Amino acid sequence: MVIDFYKKVQQVLQEEKRLILMVVIANEGSSPGRKGFKMLVSKQQMYGTIGGGIMEHKLVEFAESLLDKPRFEPFVKHQIHDKSAPKDQSGMICSGQQTIAFYDVDSSYFSLLEEILSDVVVTISYSNYGIKTTEPETREWHFSETNSLVQQVYIIGGGHVGLALSEVLSKLDFEIHLLDHRENLNTMEANHFVKSKAVIEFESIENHIPEGENIYVVIMSFGYRTDDIIIRRLLNKNFKYIGMLGSVAKIATLFKNLEADGFDKNQMAKVYAPIGIDIKSETTQEIAVSIAAQLIKIRNQTA
Repeated sequence: MVIDFYKKVQQVLQEEKRLILMVVIANEGSSPGRKGFKMLVSKQQMYGTIGGGIMEHKLVEFAESLLDKPRFEPFVKHQIHDKSAPKDQSGMICSGQQTIAFYDVDSSYFSLLEEILSDVVVTISYSNYGIKTTEPETREWHFSETNSLVQQVYIIGGGHVGLALSEVLSKLDFEIHLLDHRENLNTMEANHFVKSKAVIEFESIENHIPEGENIYVVIMSFGYRTDDIIIRRLLNKNFKYIGMLGSVAKIATLFKNLEADGFDKNQMAKVYAPIGIDIKSETTQEIAVSIAAQLIKIRNQTA
């Protein structure tokens, strides 16, 4: 997440007093580095990415060399991913191109970092820091980004699939919360990938999950009875995503009963059920991957 990156910048700056910040401010075609990719390089640490490969390796070395020189004003480097290009070759052949801004970050940036970290909706404009370029047609570069709301996933069900899904999502930009109604569940106790976990009564599940466009709800409780309790309390809530684990037959029966009890068909249509992208998954880990892929798709298509 954007906010996590700047927390790392602040930490490294406090420890080492100076670092080089590389930011992809533009890209075209099949570029491995996309607008918004960021990487910090200090004497002792590296964090983030600007696209990887030989290009990143060379630019990291270049950034390290800058730390041995006097402070500099921001500038940009253009990288073309084509070995036939007359100049600015990145060393990669994937086609496309990208432009990377270089910032010499020292203690003068602390106030900006405090502003970024204190407000999740602050917009950071790199054009305020006077990026220089030798290309006349592109003298004024502008890149801005907003620290969006944290994308929170509420997994309802602390069993084996819940554990596997938590592990997969922990490597992605999601904040994970785990809920179950069973005390002393071994798979829940073994789950160290989540930000929070709680044993609750499903009859009051709606009190434990906030509504919002950054909330994803994954229902994978112990069985049909508990799934039915949960969905009836969450169906009319406003979430970014709500999905339910289960067979086609189970889902059809559950929805038929909901409709008979007067629940809105349009609300039921918003539920991703059976949950996950169809990859013919069979194992616990495969199911977790299919669900994680669906969450990424939903997040990215509206980002």
